Amino acid sequence: MALNPRQRRLLEYVRTHETVSVEELAREFSVTSQTVRRDIKQMAEANLLARYHGGVGLASSVENIDYAQRQSLHVGAKRSIAAAVAQRVPEGCSLLINIGTTTEEVARALVNHQGLHVITNNLNVATILSDNPRSEVIIAGGVVRKRDRAVIGEATSDFIRQFKVDIGIIGISSIEADGTLRDFDPREVKVAQTIIEQSREVWLVADGDKFGREALVRMGHVSQVNKLFTDTRPPEALARILKTHAVEVIVTEAADRAA
Repeated sequence: MALNPRQRRLLEYVRTHETVSVEELAREFSVTSQTVRRDIKQMAEANLLARYHGGVGLASSVENIDYAQRQSLHVGAKRSIAAAVAQRVPEGCSLLINIGTTTEEVARALVNHQGLHVITNNLNVATILSDNPRSEVIIAGGVVRKRDRAVIGEATSDFIRQFKVDIGIIGISSIEADGTLRDFDPREVKVAQTIIEQSREVWLVADGDKFGREALVRMGHVSQVNKLFTDTRPPEALARILKTHAVEVIVTEAADRAA
């Protein structure tokens, strides 16, 4: 689902307060309880929130949102991030690109670049970039996760260790206030960690909803990242950590976050 501005503020409010009653949300956003319940129903169906008797809380930190639903979330934000990445990727360089709907948008933005050498464990990224006859695409081996066409597992990490690339472009599910990077699947995390190890520079792509979101598995820390591309200024505590570790933050403009 594409969240409207009120729903985005509601989601952020719940993330801050963890468990909130319908009545409190109605007062906070000056709307009726019926409007809040309708918003909660839609967002719970998208696995963004969890409904409780009389209220709402955070969705599970164990299971990610359905892939098809993630594809439709914050499309404008992801495209603006992808455009900013593509502007900074030089032609003729080597890339490692991991799993995620934002990295897929990056692939679309790179489709006309010349002479790229791309290694990926994302079959969707490979399909997108294979339309460019002037770039080379290498697919990592491993087990294909059917729900999102990701290639994961020990064989995938072993394959990626053969390469040392100019830039690793990674997506993530969660960036915590202390700079911890988290995701949901340990096998996916292992591959992302290997991409970080095998990249001379690491570029993290994440829309603003990843700030403060909960996820189960630790992947790393923002100190391992050279550039963060996002559509929302990071929260103050995280911004300080990014500055301490000299992480360049590129904040883009996104149509679906306007208003």
